[in-house]
Amino acid sequence: MFLESYCSASGNKISFTRQQGSDFAKKVANDFNPLHDADAKRFCVPGDLLFALVLEKSGLSQEMKFTFSGMVNDGVELTFPSIIEQQASIVDDNNKEYLSITASGKNTSDRATISALTKAYVEFSGQTFPHILVALMAENNVMINPTRPMVMYESMAIHLDNVDFTSVELKLAQSTLSIDGKRGVADLIFDLISDGKKIGHGKKHMLLSGLRPYEQATIDDIVQQYNSKKAQFSA
Repeated sequence: MFLESYCSASGNKISFTRQQGSDFAKKVANDFNPLHDADAKRFCVPGDLLFALVLEKSGLSQEMKFTFSGMVNDGVELTFPSIIEQQASIVDDNNKEYLSITASGKNTSDRATISALTKAYVEFSGQTFPHILVALMAENNVMINPTRPMVMYESMAIHLDNVDFTSVELKLAQSTLSIDGKRGVADLIFDLISDGKKIGHGKKHMLLSGLRPYEQATIDDIVQQYNSKKAQFSA
């Protein structure tokens, strides 16, 4: 597919350089989360890149759930499953788990179908900040720490009525934010649309930390910096 530039394969092991992870985030996912900057102190490989590789290697099933249990750093060699029979995990050489996957229903390895869903999902993810999260934070009168913005992708689930499509788009259906002290949980619920018809739905589950009272001027500054960073990259 289009993932060869964003990972390094050695036998059945896959690893990532900081530049590969950063390039995928910015060039494919339109995601400028500072955690994915090549020079970030707490760099991690984008979760959407792991998601895309799982679909490429083991196919797309009607029911899937992805749960992240660890941040993948550069240079870590991971083993990806070639087949998912109900449950599988992505682990390193020490058997440390980074992502668990459950899958059921009909499975397809059709490249056009997998490519369409991967690109649609990654494009949707790129809208998370600032478009969706800023509105949620304003509605709940909280915001992330401007000096250390922490937004972590924890899990994602999808349900498909069928896997017989070659074009699809994701549309936000509902978004919620629940707050517990300085931590928040955001759920982004989306519909999967193909040829004008709803063919499924899903939910992206995210963790926000370091929450504090909402300040419009500070949020405006965070968004301005984010957009400037994006513009500089595109220039």
